[in-house]
Amino acid sequence: MPLNDNFIYAPPQHALEIIYEDEDLIMVNKPAGLLSVMGRLPEHQDSAYLRVLEQHPAAKVTHRLDMATSGLLMFAKHREAEVAVSKMFQARTVKKYYEALVQGEIQAEGSVDVPLITDWENRPRQMVHFELGKQAKTLFQRIQYDAATDQSRVRLEPVTGRSHQLRVHMMHIGHPIMGDKLYHPEPAKFHLKRMALHAAYLAFQHPLKLHEIEIHSEVKF
Repeated sequence: MPLNDNFIYAPPQHALEIIYEDEDLIMVNKPAGLLSVMGRLPEHQDSAYLRVLEQHPAAKVTHRLDMATSGLLMFAKHREAEVAVSKMFQARTVKKYYEALVQGEIQAEGSVDVPLITDWENRPRQMVHFELGKQAKTLFQRIQYDAATDQSRVRLEPVTGRSHQLRVHMMHIGHPIMGDKLYHPEPAKFHLKRMALHAAYLAFQHPLKLHEIEIHSEVKF
């Protein structure tokens, strides 16, 4: 994610939590506020990937999470695993969902299927664009609604993997994610100093060993 010139990067410094590891894959629980991969500038080098590289110098990136998003992030330990995982993501055989708190009472379940494109004048923001955007689809399911805070806890399943997809789709239907500094009109209203979006679940067949893997990550908001 490109960083604004006036942005001061201050990622959490506690050790990266490893959720799953074998000879081919390593899965970590990325905290909110830590980049998935290194940024351009020297002060933006600290990242989940750099920390994994310190222990596994041949590790490869397989997918990314926004800096403000926490949760499950997987790396391949070597080139063969990277190629196999890439094919797995391309074939959409990875089952994944996120959990979020959104503004307002969202309907019980549904889908958002609107195309997205980079808002070049306001990068890194993305926006809905029906003529030029790339197809993007998100499934959602309400877990509960809290009338006291006027917030819904929701499970989000991205069918496609566009940049900021979940965040823009929730804003598009009038339920922006709490604490989202890019897309919520009043991000400071959220009681936590973070965005309420967490990559909570990954399930897939190991691309090399072929056994089933199912990983849950606790949601802490």
